[in-house]
Amino acid sequence: MMYCNERRGKNFWIKVAIFAPLAIVAGVYIFGSVVMLLWNGILPALFGFPAITFWQALGILILSKILFGGFGGHHRGGHSGHRHMNNRWMNLNPEEREKMKVEWRSRCHTEPKTE
Repeated sequence: MMYCNERRGKNFWIKVAIFAPLAIVAGVYIFGSVVMLLWNGILPALFGFPAITFWQALGILILSKILFGGFGGHHRGGHSGHRHMNNRWMNLNPEEREKMKVEWRSRCHTEPKTE
């Protein structure tokens, strides 16, 4: 398990540099193909729309992203996870808060602030 200040090795970044672009290209291809296949399989038969190409499907996908958002895992209505953790933190007594601070400092390898 990695903690806050641990450095990742050189091999990790080499793998990221190789696999991240491949994953992006694969994702674009898969999403574009799915939109194209769904459009061409459903809309021409139902509404008489013309069939579309892969590039038109990507355009529709980008347009839907611009108009409606999505794909990003963003939650409407704010950061509910942060709100939940803040509520839990506010319900801790001073001893529990100090214990939690010490635990997180040890995980992140940081020195406590001197005030």
